[in-house]
Amino acid sequence: MTAFGAMMNPINPEKLLHSKWTAVLPKQKEKHFLVTQLIRDDQEKVIACILEAVITRREYEIDWKGLKNSEQWRQGWS
Repeated sequence: MTAFGAMMNPINPEKLLHSKWTAVLPKQKEKHFLVTQLIRDDQEKVIACILEAVITRREYEIDWKGLKNSEQWRQGWS
């Protein structure tokens, strides 16, 4: 556990593309997501990603590091 109480999912940002994620606390019935795009800075470092909700096809841009928070995200579809 971290100082804030949340466990951290181990993630390699270079391997995020097409990975599957489950929201721990789904909003608007959106529970399962797929990483459809990586956003990089000028040095080609991954800084964010686009998550697409499987059911609604809505897209959300998030800081990829947010996926490390196991209180919000689980890797894979469960």
